[in-house]
Amino acid sequence: MTDATLNGKTIVMSGGSRGIGLAIALRAARDGANIVLLAKTDQPHPKLEGTVHTAADAVVAAGGQPVAVVGDVRNDDDIARAVSEAVSTFGGIDIVVNNASVIDLSGSGEVAAKKYDLMQDVNVRGTFMLSRAALPHLLKAENPHILSLAPPLNTTARWLGAHTAYSMAKFGMSMATLGLAAEFADQGVAANTLWPRTTIATAAVKNVIGGDRLMRVSRTPDIYADAAHVVLTSPAKELTGESLIVEDVLESVGVDDFSRYAAVPGTPDDAIFPDIFLD
Repeated sequence: MTDATLNGKTIVMSGGSRGIGLAIALRAARDGANIVLLAKTDQPHPKLEGTVHTAADAVVAAGGQPVAVVGDVRNDDDIARAVSEAVSTFGGIDIVVNNASVIDLSGSGEVAAKKYDLMQDVNVRGTFMLSRAALPHLLKAENPHILSLAPPLNTTARWLGAHTAYSMAKFGMSMATLGLAAEFADQGVAANTLWPRTTIATAAVKNVIGGDRLMRVSRTPDIYADAAHVVLTSPAKELTGESLIVEDVLESVGVDDFSRYAAVPGTPDDAIFPDIFLD
């Protein structure tokens, strides 16, 4: 793994109360990073582990400095508040992590209109608006990064046709990120997407996609967090506009054994379930 550090860097993240977002936050916190979490879960949820407050406590325990902002990435005032809190508390913003995302794999005839709107608002609009709100501060940062947890633009019939509404939302998230990369490359702001080759043991996998069976053949969020750390500590001017794959990123820094990331220890790599959007 790289020796680079996020010590003293300020990260603004959408979501992060649990799962992949929390894992990324804790990996950065171990370096001594400042983490501003913009998340909705103020009180415990019957089906979801953790709140924005327990996540903030975990950041402290890991060695970081948190700010918990109870809010919704769909709300421009909440976005502005998260950005303002980051700047007033820590003096600026170095990194934006677009983690918040909504998933619904229903077919086009079954997906509810409200869920379609929710996916577009959180995944696409939220990614664009949070990144845009932070840009004036990213432009002043030493090594500014935008990282979105979104897939490569694999617009084959296989993936567009599988769950059109969700595919549109995730590809929109990717397009927003890659568009910002192109627009601000000359000004030194990196923007990349990051996606895993296998399913990750999260609430979405358990509650929406495949239940406990799929959880047992997934990898832990730590693999995503370690790859994100590599990306976010890379020189912004040298790594931007890329659709990155978690395992490829880790292999680029010498990691060739992913067995420690298995959700169930001892599960062989060839038994881990492949994620969507990758052929």
